[in-house]
Amino acid sequence: MHRTLFEIVLVVKDIEAAARFYRDAVGLEPIHPPEDGWASFWTGERETNSWLGLRQGTLLFEEFSPLAEGNRFGPTHFALRVLTAQKKEALARLAAHGVTVYGPQVWEGRMKGESYYFFDPDDNLVEYWFPATNHAL
Repeated sequence: MHRTLFEIVLVVKDIEAAARFYRDAVGLEPIHPPEDGWASFWTGERETNSWLGLRQGTLLFEEFSPLAEGNRFGPTHFALRVLTAQKKEALARLAAHGVTVYGPQVWEGRMKGESYYFFDPDDNLVEYWFPATNHAL
């Protein structure tokens, strides 16, 4: 059975601030602007239909969580694959928006390449993974 990541949704404190960060500093293309506590962004080519959602408020079925309200969600870590040829531009864009970047972390083996890390306004750790030239998963 083939599985690929379709969507990740982050619960955020301020939908406008989070959407601005992912649009302006990270450079993701909005699918639709913030509205009714939701915003979403393409994370790859449109034909792959993978996206990042931002939600200010509750999620579907949240009331069934075994965790207490206020402790159900928190910072997470996820990685965005960025073409190595775009590394300079991607890192400069973050710097222009005052985002502190950590790295590089050099990887060998399965995910050969370099990673750089930064935090979003909701303390999520975002990774830019730049694959080594001619490296495909």
